[in-house]
Amino acid sequence: MIPTPAGRRLVRLALGLVLYALSIAMLVDAGLGNMPWDVLSQGVSGRTGASFGTVTIAISALVLACWIPLRQRPGFGTVANVLVIGVLVDPFLALLGGVGDLAPGWRVLVAAAGIALNGLATALYVGAGLGPGPRDGLMTGLVARTGWSVAVVRTSIEVVVVATGMLLGGRFGVATIAYALLVGPLVHVLLPRLRVDAAPSTRHDAVGPAVDHDDRPDRAGVPERR
Repeated sequence: MIPTPAGRRLVRLALGLVLYALSIAMLVDAGLGNMPWDVLSQGVSGRTGASFGTVTIAISALVLACWIPLRQRPGFGTVANVLVIGVLVDPFLALLGGVGDLAPGWRVLVAAAGIALNGLATALYVGAGLGPGPRDGLMTGLVARTGWSVAVVRTSIEVVVVATGMLLGGRFGVATIAYALLVGPLVHVLLPRLRVDAAPSTRHDAVGPAVDHDDRPDRAGVPERR
């Protein structure tokens, strides 16, 4: 039986979000620096005692609230992004908890694998075309409202997020920089191979409208997660 375009989109969305949560845990437990928004999540988690996953969901909800004045419209994938990643990241963090005790060389390998996996995961869920992540929607909404470039808006947001996270105790390091430099080009290469193309008559189906990400660039012409 050949899966329908909608079925393929759902499968790739689910797989991408699961792998994304795993990639977050790999970077956090490697201890060499988190993804920009996860620097903030870790800082808030350390200050409040709430779990990393709980904080991730809370921050995502706050970001989604910012969509309202920006007139951004969430998709099925947007909501799934918040819930799946937030729920799964804590079990993955526990599963990989011993990574921090490994020799530095092994931790570098885990962090590198986490960045590569994140690129694959992003290409999978973005390629499903079921809605942008909360943070990506915030960025595109601000670009539309301010008229500033994507680079200026994204950099400004991430500088504020990382600086706040560091002040709260979140970990910024070499892996944070490597992620910022590498994940965009990686997704740029993988996304065309993993995109699910729906026929025009099926662009709006039971799981919600497909989202065309061709004109939603990031560091290398592709949107970020979450």
